[in-house]
Amino acid sequence: MANPVLIGQYVETHSIIHRLDPRTKLISLFIFMLSLIWLNTGISYIVASLFVVMIVGITRIPVVIFWRGLIPLVVILLFTFVYNMLFTEGSIIWSWGWLHITIEGLENGVRLVWRIILLVILAAILTLTTKPLTLAYGLEKLMYPLGKLNVPIEQFSLMIVIAIRFIPTILEELERILLAQKARGYDITTLRLPQRVLAYIPILVPLLFMIVQRAEHLSDAIDARAYGKGKGRTSYRQLQWQSIDYIVMIIAILIALGLLLLNIMKI
Repeated sequence: MANPVLIGQYVETHSIIHRLDPRTKLISLFIFMLSLIWLNTGISYIVASLFVVMIVGITRIPVVIFWRGLIPLVVILLFTFVYNMLFTEGSIIWSWGWLHITIEGLENGVRLVWRIILLVILAAILTLTTKPLTLAYGLEKLMYPLGKLNVPIEQFSLMIVIAIRFIPTILEELERILLAQKARGYDITTLRLPQRVLAYIPILVPLLFMIVQRAEHLSDAIDARAYGKGKGRTSYRQLQWQSIDYIVMIIAILIALGLLLLNIMKI
Protein backbone atom coordinates (compact mmCIF):
# COMPACT_ATOMS: atom_id res chain seq x y z
CA MET A 1 0.00 0.00 0.00
CA ALA A 2 1.93 3.02 -1.28
CA ASN A 3 -0.66 5.57 -0.22
CA PRO A 4 0.29 7.03 3.20
CA VAL A 5 -3.32 7.76 4.18
CA LEU A 6 -4.75 5.27 6.66
CA ILE A 7 -8.48 5.97 6.40
CA GLY A 8 -10.07 4.65 3.21
CA GLN A 9 -7.59 1.85 2.52
CA TYR A 10 -8.14 -1.90 2.80
CA VAL A 11 -5.46 -4.52 3.56
CA GLU A 12 -6.31 -8.22 3.49
CA THR A 13 -4.49 -10.29 6.13
CA HIS A 14 -7.20 -12.88 7.00
CA SER A 15 -7.18 -11.92 10.70
CA ILE A 16 -9.99 -12.36 13.22
CA ILE A 17 -10.77 -8.65 12.95
CA HIS A 18 -11.22 -9.01 9.18
CA ARG A 19 -13.72 -11.81 9.68
CA LEU A 20 -15.88 -9.94 12.18
CA ASP A 21 -19.32 -8.72 11.19
CA PRO A 22 -19.07 -5.06 10.03
CA ARG A 23 -21.83 -4.18 12.49
CA THR A 24 -19.70 -5.55 15.32
CA LYS A 25 -16.79 -3.37 14.24
CA LEU A 26 -18.96 -0.27 13.95
CA ILE A 27 -20.64 -0.75 17.34
CA SER A 28 -17.40 -1.67 19.13
CA LEU A 29 -15.58 1.23 17.50
CA PHE A 30 -18.29 3.67 18.55
CA ILE A 31 -18.25 2.38 22.14
CA PHE A 32 -14.46 2.56 22.43
CA MET A 33 -14.19 5.97 20.74
CA LEU A 34 -16.83 7.26 23.14
CA SER A 35 -14.76 5.94 26.03
CA LEU A 36 -11.72 7.87 24.76
CA ILE A 37 -13.61 11.09 25.47
CA TRP A 38 -13.56 10.14 29.16
CA LEU A 39 -9.78 9.72 29.30
CA ASN A 40 -8.41 11.98 31.98
CA THR A 41 -5.76 10.09 33.94
CA GLY A 42 -2.39 8.67 33.01
CA ILE A 43 -3.41 5.08 33.80
CA SER A 44 -6.52 5.36 31.61
CA TYR A 45 -4.39 6.58 28.69
CA ILE A 46 -1.96 3.71 29.15
CA VAL A 47 -4.78 1.12 29.33
CA ALA A 48 -6.46 2.55 26.21
CA SER A 49 -3.12 2.61 24.35
CA LEU A 50 -2.34 -1.00 25.27
CA PHE A 51 -5.79 -2.05 24.06
CA VAL A 52 -5.29 -0.24 20.72
CA VAL A 53 -1.82 -1.80 20.33
CA MET A 54 -3.34 -5.23 21.02
CA ILE A 55 -5.97 -4.68 18.30
CA VAL A 56 -3.29 -3.56 15.83
CA GLY A 57 -1.36 -6.76 16.56
CA ILE A 58 -4.45 -8.92 16.07
CA THR A 59 -5.11 -7.37 12.65
CA ARG A 60 -1.69 -8.65 11.45
CA ILE A 61 -1.31 -5.44 9.46
CA PRO A 62 2.33 -4.24 9.46
CA VAL A 63 2.91 -1.50 12.02
CA VAL A 64 4.82 0.48 9.40
CA ILE A 65 1.52 1.11 7.58
CA PHE A 66 0.06 2.78 10.67
CA TRP A 67 3.28 4.70 11.28
CA ARG A 68 3.43 5.92 7.69
CA GLY A 69 -0.23 6.89 7.84
CA LEU A 70 0.34 9.15 10.84
CA ILE A 71 3.02 11.20 9.06
CA PRO A 72 0.50 13.40 7.15
CA LEU A 73 -1.03 14.33 10.53
CA VAL A 74 2.22 15.70 11.96
CA VAL A 75 1.29 19.31 11.17
CA ILE A 76 -2.16 18.96 12.81
CA LEU A 77 -0.67 17.24 15.85
CA LEU A 78 2.05 19.86 16.24
CA PHE A 79 -0.47 22.68 15.90
CA THR A 80 -2.73 21.09 18.53
CA PHE A 81 0.17 20.63 20.93
CA VAL A 82 1.64 24.12 20.47
CA TYR A 83 -1.77 25.83 20.70
CA ASN A 84 -2.60 24.14 24.00
CA MET A 85 0.92 24.66 25.31
CA LEU A 86 0.86 28.42 24.69
CA PHE A 87 -2.77 29.34 25.34
CA THR A 88 -3.70 27.28 28.40
CA GLU A 89 -3.72 29.16 31.67
CA GLY A 90 -1.91 27.73 34.67
CA SER A 91 1.49 27.58 36.33
CA ILE A 92 3.91 29.41 34.03
CA ILE A 93 7.27 27.73 33.48
CA TRP A 94 8.47 29.95 30.60
CA SER A 95 7.30 33.25 29.14
CA TRP A 96 8.35 35.66 26.44
CA GLY A 97 6.19 38.71 25.93
CA TRP A 98 2.60 37.55 25.59
CA LEU A 99 3.62 33.92 25.05
CA HIS A 100 3.45 31.66 28.08
CA ILE A 101 4.15 27.97 28.50
CA THR A 102 2.32 26.38 31.41
CA ILE A 103 2.45 22.96 33.02
CA GLU A 104 -1.28 22.55 32.39
CA GLY A 105 -0.76 23.53 28.74
CA LEU A 106 1.90 20.85 28.27
CA GLU A 107 -0.34 18.25 29.90
CA ASN A 108 -3.37 19.22 27.79
CA GLY A 109 -1.28 19.23 24.61
CA VAL A 110 0.10 15.75 25.26
CA ARG A 111 -3.34 14.38 26.16
CA LEU A 112 -5.07 15.80 23.07
CA VAL A 113 -2.35 14.63 20.69
CA TRP A 114 -2.37 11.20 22.31
CA ARG A 115 -6.16 11.03 22.04
CA ILE A 116 -6.15 12.09 18.36
CA ILE A 117 -3.58 9.41 17.51
CA LEU A 118 -5.68 6.71 19.21
CA LEU A 119 -8.85 7.88 17.44
CA VAL A 120 -7.16 7.94 14.03
CA ILE A 121 -5.69 4.46 14.50
CA LEU A 122 -9.09 3.06 15.55
CA ALA A 123 -10.82 4.64 12.55
CA ALA A 124 -8.06 3.29 10.32
CA ILE A 125 -8.47 -0.23 11.72
CA LEU A 126 -12.12 -0.16 10.65
CA THR A 127 -11.36 0.72 7.01
CA LEU A 128 -8.15 -1.32 6.81
CA THR A 129 -10.01 -4.48 7.83
CA THR A 130 -13.38 -3.92 6.12
CA LYS A 131 -14.14 -3.74 2.42
CA PRO A 132 -16.06 -0.59 1.36
CA LEU A 133 -19.15 -2.45 0.14
CA THR A 134 -19.23 -4.61 3.27
CA LEU A 135 -18.95 -1.49 5.41
CA ALA A 136 -21.81 0.14 3.50
CA TYR A 137 -23.95 -2.96 3.97
CA GLY A 138 -23.19 -3.01 7.69
CA LEU A 139 -24.12 0.66 8.03
CA GLU A 140 -27.35 0.03 6.15
CA LYS A 141 -28.28 -2.82 8.48
CA LEU A 142 -27.52 -0.79 11.59
CA MET A 143 -29.69 2.07 10.35
CA TYR A 144 -32.53 -0.24 9.31
CA PRO A 145 -34.98 1.12 11.97
CA LEU A 146 -34.59 4.59 10.46
CA GLY A 147 -35.83 3.19 7.15
CA LYS A 148 -39.25 2.78 8.74
CA LEU A 149 -39.29 6.58 9.06
CA ASN A 150 -38.62 6.97 5.31
CA VAL A 151 -34.97 7.91 5.91
CA PRO A 152 -32.91 7.01 2.78
CA ILE A 153 -30.54 4.75 4.71
CA GLU A 154 -29.26 2.98 1.57
CA GLN A 155 -28.15 6.24 -0.03
CA PHE A 156 -26.79 7.57 3.25
CA SER A 157 -24.61 4.51 3.94
CA LEU A 158 -23.31 4.43 0.37
CA MET A 159 -22.55 8.16 0.51
CA ILE A 160 -20.50 7.78 3.70
CA VAL A 161 -18.45 4.89 2.34
CA ILE A 162 -17.79 6.64 -0.97
CA ALA A 163 -16.68 9.78 0.91
CA ILE A 164 -14.25 7.71 3.00
CA ARG A 165 -12.95 5.87 -0.05
CA PHE A 166 -12.41 9.13 -1.94
CA ILE A 167 -9.85 10.37 0.61
CA PRO A 168 -6.97 8.21 -0.72
CA THR A 169 -8.27 8.66 -4.28
CA ILE A 170 -7.91 12.44 -4.03
CA LEU A 171 -4.37 12.10 -2.72
CA GLU A 172 -3.51 9.67 -5.50
CA GLU A 173 -4.66 12.22 -8.07
CA LEU A 174 -2.62 14.93 -6.34
CA GLU A 175 0.46 12.72 -6.45
CA ARG A 176 -0.06 12.09 -10.18
CA ILE A 177 -0.20 15.83 -10.85
CA LEU A 178 2.98 16.40 -8.82
CA LEU A 179 4.76 13.59 -10.70
CA ALA A 180 3.64 15.08 -14.02
CA GLN A 181 5.08 18.45 -12.99
CA LYS A 182 8.30 16.82 -11.84
CA ALA A 183 8.60 15.06 -15.20
CA ARG A 184 8.45 18.52 -16.82
CA GLY A 185 11.27 19.75 -14.59
CA TYR A 186 9.19 21.51 -11.93
CA ASP A 187 9.64 19.95 -8.51
CA ILE A 188 7.58 21.59 -5.75
CA THR A 189 9.52 19.80 -3.00
CA THR A 190 12.65 21.80 -3.83
CA LEU A 191 10.91 25.12 -3.10
CA ARG A 192 10.96 26.93 0.21
CA LEU A 193 7.96 26.52 2.47
CA PRO A 194 6.16 29.83 1.59
CA GLN A 195 6.75 29.26 -2.14
CA ARG A 196 5.66 25.65 -1.82
CA VAL A 197 2.34 26.66 -0.25
CA LEU A 198 1.68 29.14 -3.08
CA ALA A 199 2.71 26.54 -5.68
CA TYR A 200 -0.11 24.24 -4.56
CA ILE A 201 -2.77 26.82 -5.47
CA PRO A 202 -2.58 26.33 -9.30
CA ILE A 203 -2.78 22.56 -8.72
CA LEU A 204 -6.29 22.90 -7.28
CA VAL A 205 -7.84 23.45 -10.72
CA PRO A 206 -6.69 20.17 -12.36
CA LEU A 207 -7.22 18.36 -9.07
CA LEU A 208 -10.85 19.50 -8.84
CA PHE A 209 -11.35 18.63 -12.51
CA MET A 210 -10.08 15.08 -11.95
CA ILE A 211 -12.21 14.67 -8.80
CA VAL A 212 -15.36 15.74 -10.67
CA GLN A 213 -14.42 13.41 -13.53
CA ARG A 214 -13.97 10.50 -11.10
CA ALA A 215 -17.32 11.31 -9.49
CA GLU A 216 -19.04 11.31 -12.89
CA HIS A 217 -17.52 7.93 -13.77
CA LEU A 218 -18.66 6.55 -10.43
CA SER A 219 -22.16 7.90 -11.00
CA ASP A 220 -22.27 6.29 -14.46
CA ALA A 221 -21.10 2.97 -12.98
CA ILE A 222 -23.86 3.09 -10.35
CA ASP A 223 -26.48 3.89 -12.99
CA ALA A 224 -25.16 1.14 -15.29
CA ARG A 225 -25.73 -1.37 -12.50
CA ALA A 226 -29.29 -0.09 -12.02
CA TYR A 227 -28.58 0.73 -8.39
CA GLY A 228 -31.18 3.51 -8.33
CA LYS A 229 -32.04 4.60 -4.81
CA GLY A 230 -30.94 1.24 -3.43
CA LYS A 231 -34.33 0.62 -1.84
CA GLY A 232 -35.23 -3.06 -1.53
CA ARG A 233 -31.94 -4.31 -2.94
CA THR A 234 -30.73 -7.70 -1.75
CA SER A 235 -27.17 -8.80 -1.03
CA TYR A 236 -25.33 -11.94 -2.04
CA ARG A 237 -23.68 -12.09 1.37
CA GLN A 238 -26.06 -12.07 4.29
CA LEU A 239 -24.74 -10.75 7.60
CA GLN A 240 -25.15 -13.06 10.59
CA TRP A 241 -24.04 -12.55 14.17
CA GLN A 242 -21.48 -15.13 15.37
CA SER A 243 -20.37 -15.94 18.91
CA ILE A 244 -17.11 -14.07 18.34
CA ASP A 245 -19.10 -10.92 17.52
CA TYR A 246 -20.88 -10.99 20.88
CA ILE A 247 -17.59 -11.65 22.68
CA VAL A 248 -15.92 -8.67 20.98
CA MET A 249 -18.77 -6.32 21.82
CA ILE A 250 -18.76 -7.47 25.46
CA ILE A 251 -15.01 -6.84 25.64
CA ALA A 252 -15.48 -3.36 24.14
CA ILE A 253 -18.17 -2.55 26.72
CA LEU A 254 -16.01 -3.84 29.59
CA ILE A 255 -13.01 -1.80 28.44
CA ALA A 256 -15.18 1.31 28.12
CA LEU A 257 -16.61 0.78 31.62
CA GLY A 258 -13.12 0.16 32.97
CA LEU A 259 -11.84 3.44 31.52
CA LEU A 260 -14.86 5.25 32.94
CA LEU A 261 -14.20 3.71 36.37
CA LEU A 262 -10.53 4.76 36.25
CA ASN A 263 -11.52 8.34 35.52
CA ILE A 264 -14.20 8.39 38.24
CA MET A 265 -11.69 7.07 40.79
CA LYS A 266 -9.03 9.54 39.47
CA ILE A 267 -6.49 6.73 39.13
